[in-house]
Order: sequence, then structure tokens, then C-alpha cells
Amino acid sequence: MNRPESLEKLKSEEFDICIIGAGASGAGCALDAVLRGYKVALIDKKDFAAETSSRSTKLIHGGVRYLEQAFKKLDFAQLKQVRHGLEERHIVLKNAPHLARPLALMTPVSSWIEGLYFKIGLQIYDAFATNDTLPKSKWLTKKEVLAKIPTLDSRKLHSGVLYYDGQLDDARYCLAIVQSTAEAGGTVANYMEVNGFGRDTLGKLNVVNATDTRSGAQCAIRAKLVINCTGPFADHIRLLANPLLSERLRPSKGVHVVLPAATLNSEYAMLIPKTSDGRVVFAIPFEGATMIGTTDTDYGDVSSEPTLNESEKKYLADTLNPYLAKPIKLEELKAGFGGLRPLLAADPVKSTKSLVRDHEVETDEKSGLISLLGGKWTTYRLMAKDTIDEADRFFSKNNSCTTDSCILAGGENFSSESWHQLATTYDLPEDISRHLTKKYGSRAGKVAALTVNDNSLKTRLLAELSYIQAEAIYTIRHEMAMTLRDFFARRIRLEITGWNETLKALPVVADLMARELEWSGDQKQREISEYRDLIMKFISDAKSV
Repeated sequence: MNRPESLEKLKSEEFDICIIGAGASGAGCALDAVLRGYKVALIDKKDFAAETSSRSTKLIHGGVRYLEQAFKKLDFAQLKQVRHGLEERHIVLKNAPHLARPLALMTPVSSWIEGLYFKIGLQIYDAFATNDTLPKSKWLTKKEVLAKIPTLDSRKLHSGVLYYDGQLDDARYCLAIVQSTAEAGGTVANYMEVNGFGRDTLGKLNVVNATDTRSGAQCAIRAKLVINCTGPFADHIRLLANPLLSERLRPSKGVHVVLPAATLNSEYAMLIPKTSDGRVVFAIPFEGATMIGTTDTDYGDVSSEPTLNESEKKYLADTLNPYLAKPIKLEELKAGFGGLRPLLAADPVKSTKSLVRDHEVETDEKSGLISLLGGKWTTYRLMAKDTIDEADRFFSKNNSCTTDSCILAGGENFSSESWHQLATTYDLPEDISRHLTKKYGSRAGKVAALTVNDNSLKTRLLAELSYIQAEAIYTIRHEMAMTLRDFFARRIRLEITGWNETLKALPVVADLMARELEWSGDQKQREISEYRDLIMKFISDAKSV
């Protein structure tokens, strides 16, 4: 992943396929296409997974709520979505074992009738998961539940139903797909914003005009086929290709709050089945913190980043607090984040929470643009398969999809115990070795190796955390990190788990990035100021309605 080399290729070569949008769906399409033998370009106007794909609930799941709705409303579209999700779940877990793992989720219940209801429902959920090895659901006693999540209020607890789904580091998982695409021969570049298209004599797209937003340089990318994978922003690209198309998307905002790990004091996650608006909410351990979410509200202005506000904080706190022995206080908030779901809306009257998270592959006959619309993280690979099957039809080919068996970058020969060797070889503390192994998988040694000739790179970014300076250098050289936010938000995830910690570590990371990327003194100060202002805005927005 060398950005200057990629930019040169984008300018000088012709591609079979240019994919716009490098979130989960776009990266998935790029990997599938390059493995089928196509010459592929993958670009994004921001960083890889900068939008929806880094702001999920971090679950790999079929959707227990969708299953409930399917039976309550006899909605077979919901049932199909659950089946697809559970079919894909084991593949997502298998293909990047360093970034995805099984997660135990507890559903507290207040009576035996409620317990029976959830036990039956989750047994059906288990039955749909025919291809994986996750443990089956169990109905646990009150004592067993409290042993696993000791912060629950024992006075309101009757028992609990335990079940399993998967958890992933969404931004780094997407990055691993992008890395795998590049290593298989694809050309990938972030910070390339599309501003128009060139067309052949029949009006079909054959050039993607883009601007390198880091330098301002223009680039005309020649491609035989263009695929739009821009999630909640897909209508913008569709209308740029053909202004006569009608809008298809109904973006929905979902936010999460992040609280101290002591909130649950457990490795177990929690599903809250009763909320004031009929949704389910999750409380999940993630990166040494507790993440609670999500909400679901209409969001019309996709040009502005969705942020957390006071009323959303209060909703999530009010949803969790009835289950806790010691209610959380809003001032305990460590961080929060918002994201947009790319929901397809056939019915503009329906609430967003009732819309199915399924996907559709659309081909515009006038421009030739293929758009992948809708979907969710768990089914990204299936979404990509359907899209590249359509690309095969365009090229009159019938290639096989092999992404189900493609181990992603960092997953090759991965062992969760390899941190022992890392600690011994590079004289690193256990917590740092475990952290590097979890984040970079079988490539953790490449990060640690940077410290051999520069021992200062072993220095922690913050004394109380496991991140080290070598990671900033590695992510620039090998993961195309271009900005402070790329590093903090998506390479190490500190932005979404601790705003104050991010601000504290900002100066030292800025020094490292300035040196590596050859920023001038003015640019370094500008990068620091812009990112600090953004974090301060998040903090301010979280205190206002």
C-alpha cells in the first residue's frame, strides 16, 4: 500500500473496474474482483472505512431483532436477512482471526415467562447458524448471570439467556480487505474525491474524474466499468452519473456512547431487549471500554458528520440503567460516535427502524454505472459477490468467487499466542505484545521490528495504554495513514474509546507523522489544530441537544 505509486498507476493505466467507495462493501468488491482476475482501482474521498464501516456496533450477527420481527410480522425478507447474516458470520470470523472473535452476549430477564420467550427465540437463531462452531444458547440462573456480569441489579433479575455472535474491529477489518486487495494486484488510494465522469460515444462511463484532496491534483481514471459502493452517499454518485435517476436511499443515524470498562466489569456483552422505541440496545466490551448503542433516527443531511448529543446520551443511559445496580452518570462518558446506515426505502412513510438491512445491486442502463445499495457489515462479502457477479455479466465472463476462503492480511498463520514470541524477541511488555498481536495479527513483528534501530519507538503514547510510537510509523508506511484522524480513529481506535486520551497523545503522534510525511511546520500546526478542534466539537455536541 504505497500511495504515490498508486496515484501514478491511477493516472497512467486503464482498469477493467474502478470502484468508488472503500468501506466494507467497496473493499469487498475490490478484493472479489481482483481475485477473479480483473484489473481493479479502488478509491475513496476520505480514508478507508472513514464513514459507516468504522462506526458500527462491532457485531457480526444475523440480527436477533430481525428474527423476532420476521415471526411477529410474518416478514420473510427479515428472515432472509437473518439467514444470510448467520451464513456469513462464520466466514467473517474465519478469514481474519486476529480482528474478529466470538462474543458471548447475555440477555437479562425478569421472569420465567420472559426467559422462556428468549430461550425459544435464541434456539431458533441457533438453528439458522448451520455452518459455524459457536456455542449454542443457554438459559442461566440468576447466580450464573451475576457471576458473569457482576454489575447487574440482582433485585430485578430473574435469570438470563446467554447466546453467541461475533465481534470485529470494523475499521481494521476493512483495512485488511483493502490490504489484501493491494497485495493481490489491485490499485488502492484514499483521499480521492470523485467530481465527474467521462463517457464513450454511447454515453457509458469510461473515465472517473477525481481530485486528490491531499494535494489538489486532478486525476482521470480510465475504466471499462464503474461500480458505486458509497453507502449512504450512493445517491450522489448515481445522480452524478445520471441526473434523471430517482433517489433510493433513506439514511438513518445511529450513535454509540463509550463508558469505562467498569460499567459492566465483564468480558460478556449484554443485549437489552426492552427500549422506549421498540429497538434493542447492546452494551459491549470493546478496546478496554464499554460501548452502548445504538439509536435509529432519520438523518437528512449526509454532508455533515453525525455526532452524539445530550438527548441521545440520555436515551442510551436510561436504557441501560434499569439493569445496573449502580446507574451510570452521563459525566462518565469517555467518547462517542455516530454513523449512517445506507437503508433502502421503498416506502417513505416507514420508520427507519422497520426497514430491512438488505442490499440490492442496481445497473443504470443509460450510464452503465453499477451501484451496490443497502446492506450491513456482516454480509459485506455476499454483497460483493452479488455485485461482481453482475460485473462478470458485463464482461461476458463466468468467474468463481473465492473470497469465502481468502484469509485477509494479518490473518495468515495467525496464532493468538504469538505475543509470547513478540515479547521475547523485542523485549516488549506483555500488554503491548498482546495489543500488537490483536491489531496487526501475524504482521505484529513488522511493527515491533521498527524498534530495533530506534528504541524510542517502544515508548507508549500514554503511560496507561498499550499503544506505542512505532505504530504511527508503521501505519504510515504500510497502511496508508495520511492524517492524525486516520491514525487515532481507524488505525488504533483511540478516538472512539477516549476523547481526552486522544487529545493527550496528539502532540507526540503529530511529531511522528510530520517527520514521516515531511509536513512543514505550518502544515503540522494546521493538522493539529484541525483535529483538536474536531475532538472538542464532539465533546461540545455531546453536551448539547
